[in-house]
Amino acid sequence: MAALISQLSVRNGIILMLGLLSALFALPALAHGDAEQVMAWGQMGMQLFGGLALFLFGMEQMADALKAVAGARMKSILAKLTSNRVMGAITGAFVTAVIQSSSVTTVLVVGFISAGLMTLSQSVGVIMGANVGTTVTAQIVAFKITKAALLMIGIGFGMMFMSKHEKIKQYGTMLMGLGLVFFGMSVMSDAMKPLRSYQPFLDLMVQMDNPLVGIAVAAAFTALVQSSSATTGIVIVMASQGFISLPAGIALAFGANVGTCVTAMLASIGKPREAVRAAAVHVLFNIAGVLVWFLFIPQLAQIVTAISPAYPELSGLDRLAAETPRQIANAHTIFNIANTVMFLGLTTQMARLVERLIPDKPFETEILSVTARYLEPELLRTPALALDRVRMEVQHMGQVVQDMLEDIMPAILTGNKSTLKRIRARDDEVDILYAQILDYMGQISKGTMTEAQTDEFLELMTALGDLENIGDTIETNLVDLGNSRIDAGVSISQPTREVLSNFHKVIKTATTNAIQAVAQNNQDAATAVLEMKSNIDDLADSAAVHQATRLVAQEPNRIPAYTIEIDIIEKQKRIYYFARRMAKSVTILEEPNELESAPAAGSAD
Repeated sequence: MAALISQLSVRNGIILMLGLLSALFALPALAHGDAEQVMAWGQMGMQLFGGLALFLFGMEQMADALKAVAGARMKSILAKLTSNRVMGAITGAFVTAVIQSSSVTTVLVVGFISAGLMTLSQSVGVIMGANVGTTVTAQIVAFKITKAALLMIGIGFGMMFMSKHEKIKQYGTMLMGLGLVFFGMSVMSDAMKPLRSYQPFLDLMVQMDNPLVGIAVAAAFTALVQSSSATTGIVIVMASQGFISLPAGIALAFGANVGTCVTAMLASIGKPREAVRAAAVHVLFNIAGVLVWFLFIPQLAQIVTAISPAYPELSGLDRLAAETPRQIANAHTIFNIANTVMFLGLTTQMARLVERLIPDKPFETEILSVTARYLEPELLRTPALALDRVRMEVQHMGQVVQDMLEDIMPAILTGNKSTLKRIRARDDEVDILYAQILDYMGQISKGTMTEAQTDEFLELMTALGDLENIGDTIETNLVDLGNSRIDAGVSISQPTREVLSNFHKVIKTATTNAIQAVAQNNQDAATAVLEMKSNIDDLADSAAVHQATRLVAQEPNRIPAYTIEIDIIEKQKRIYYFARRMAKSVTILEEPNELESAPAAGSAD
């Protein structure tokens, strides 16, 4: 119930605006003081608002269920099948059709660009294909299976509440959402029937035959509801009552494509350059497509009339209501497919244009180094994709930790306090990223996750804490040992430096593999970390023997040197412990009752 209230509250602004519009329509009746007509307007308003709420909520329920069921697979498909622009467009269309959100597809693409897995040119094809994917909703709505709506709701409800299997529950949510879409359409359609005889409203609908008016109205409404699919669906509902002609419906569909650009631009505010460029590609493509087709609306209407089902046995409004919904849906699909085919050969040029219009900011790399790069709020309602973004951000945070680990050993052995201070300061970046990832995961936890996603969530929480502990060990323990070496005036011998450096190389390898294991869910990397334990124990024992030999040698400062060198080994073993725990959060190998708790900061393993 809380989720329902939360989602419906997002639409309060829409319902308020429609309420004002209905109030304007009601003014003539109020002026004549006709009590029965006033009552009819009130009933119509309630039906219209209730139907709209059911329609929009059903669309969101259906989309959320699709994301939960197929979100992770869609990400994988999108990553693998974008080798060329044609496959990119096909993949973008397929993924968007499944997850019912072109904005989510665009966000995924931005993440791939930021991670270096996809070029901007490749992403243009995917974004174009995403527009084709959004037409699936219009095609579904045009079927008008309103008589089966309550049956779909009932079956979906039963699957949700009676099944113990998570996937069946999600499929039930999807079926119930689809039923709510059709039931909401039915309620809105019934509410609009009295308007067939209301001349002011019919005169207003006639104005929609002006393409500029239709595009402007649909663009404004789409910008408000932030869903081109919802706008197109409502246009089809109006067409089912014979209120709008086919050219007007096509203009309104064009306007929906323009209005959805607002969503893309709003989502890119304050984001990295890659996100802004991807949004710009979306805007350029959509507006260019509308400009190309604007003068050919009559020709497009003729094409879809020829290929769509006809009902010559009907006449007047009844025929218009029967034929126009499918014609609008087909026009919407043809428009988006044709645009994709036309512009697909210009993906490289479009990418270059966008890069010129939106150049890189100076010092952007430095700014991003202390800011989360991949935690997109748009993906929070799709846990599978949001958790994948957490993995990407863990890799970002892990790179900072790896840089600290790379520099710490030379700094301990031969560096000065200034070098050690810079390494310690880098842990602030680790702490910032850690806090941002934790906050993002906290928002993920507020949503509904499957059992598998909950397990993944908890594993990522553990791994994230271990990675932060590695940063703290470097910042606190190892930096302090370097300062102690300088304060005591200890000079570490060349043979000992080699022993410590060789041990350090193995620890770096283990840490790198552990980060890769978590960031990429890489079982092989995780297994490699676990299998390093015996090798690390042997190296630690050999290093201890070497240090014992040093202890009995007649060298100046041998006692403080021995203490510092032994502590260096122990702190590195502690880092391996955390790396091992990170790997264990990923690997499927079971190792019970081992490494249950971290070794104390000042003790041996």
